[in-house]
Amino acid sequence: MLQAPIVIIGIGEMGGVFARGFLRSGYPVFPVTRGQSMTEVAEAVPEPAIVLLAVAENDLYTTLDEIPAGWRSRVALLQNELLPDDWIRHGYDNPTVISVWFEKKKGQDARVIIPSPAFGPQAGLLAQTLGSIDIPVRVLGGSDELLFELVRKNVYILTTNIAGLKVGGTVGELWSQQRELATRVAEEVILLQEKLTGQTLDHAGLIAGMVEAFDGDTGHKCMGRSAPARLQRALNLADKYQLELPTLRGIAAGLPVEGP
Repeated sequence: MLQAPIVIIGIGEMGGVFARGFLRSGYPVFPVTRGQSMTEVAEAVPEPAIVLLAVAENDLYTTLDEIPAGWRSRVALLQNELLPDDWIRHGYDNPTVISVWFEKKKGQDARVIIPSPAFGPQAGLLAQTLGSIDIPVRVLGGSDELLFELVRKNVYILTTNIAGLKVGGTVGELWSQQRELATRVAEEVILLQEKLTGQTLDHAGLIAGMVEAFDGDTGHKCMGRSAPARLQRALNLADKYQLELPTLRGIAAGLPVEGP
């Protein structure tokens, strides 16, 4: 008996990893590539087991708005810098969400940093399919755990990218040699996340979670091509919420960042 089909919107490096897992687990995969009509694919595949949005962060909101009505209850999200408001304000109340903690670069196998937490109706399916290609997934028990994990990933990404603009290097070097700077950046990132979520967050727990990820791959480079844009987005949001964030602003200005 054939498994229910899987739809993957965006077949880049990350979408390809998930596709391999689904195929290994016996699920037929229907890709939706750029320029292809989702409506036409939905007519051919009206009841997929899951509709995985593997598009880039910049394309997420547009794609969410374009999802056919019959697919909306089947959506799964994997983007970075993701928070609940990103799907709630587009009319999604219970998507499957995975915080991806493996890296995939062109010509290389996926490299696991720590197990990827997932929550939602099809979290178990994601755990099964990624497990079939040796990528561990941890299924979460509730929405509070998901919020923590999403914020933890955001703290990791923003702290390493933004601090990396100042000092470069790897995450291991950042924590061993520039711990005070990394901690100040992380604290300011968490303040911003509190404004974005409307929640009081566990600063110590989030920083400990960030360090756990550092330890999972100490050689990971701090700064990617998107680092300047991530910093600018953070400062734009800081302006919106009237947050000072002096460390982030000092880095943006190219000035020495002094301690408190």
